[in-house]
Amino acid sequence: MITKRQYLEYKELGIKYLEKAYVIIREDEKEKIEVADFGLSDLDNFAIITLTFFNTERISAKVIVVPPRRICPEHWHPPVVHDPGKEEIMRLRWGTLYLYVEGEKTSNPKAKLPEYRRKYFTVWHEIIMKPGDQYYLPPGVKHWFQAGDEGAVIDDYSTCSRDALDQFTDPDIVRIPVIKEE
Repeated sequence: MITKRQYLEYKELGIKYLEKAYVIIREDEKEKIEVADFGLSDLDNFAIITLTFFNTERISAKVIVVPPRRICPEHWHPPVVHDPGKEEIMRLRWGTLYLYVEGEKTSNPKAKLPEYRRKYFTVWHEIIMKPGDQYYLPPGVKHWFQAGDEGAVIDDYSTCSRDALDQFTDPDIVRIPVIKEE
């Protein structure tokens, strides 16, 4: 659970990173920025800040800010009715991103995970992304990511996004933020 103060602080942090990455956003779009702590109440390790530009029944475009060394936990996009699941292209705009997907395990990964949640990370094929790099994620592929020391800003293009339906390896994850009053 995230406090209202933390939520607002992270929204402001997200705006600063978007400006660093030269993302043009209108005032009304600033209100739509979302902060996810994944229900873990551990913003020192788990946090992403997302601005969804549009999300139709067929396509979606977002920009995702990952503060320094923060993690988006391992998840996948499952089938929904007749849809095989979200297809996603992550294109790094700014910073460094360590993306982990299914495949041969990287021997010395750059990720730094908190020990108390390590057991919930099962895919370890590392892709190191720099600005301009992009990676295609087919439906149903487990993946997770962590920003480098300076943080990361990702342009995210996909088929229809249904974040609330994402599946996580960690059973304690709550995808839609719960904000508590202080």
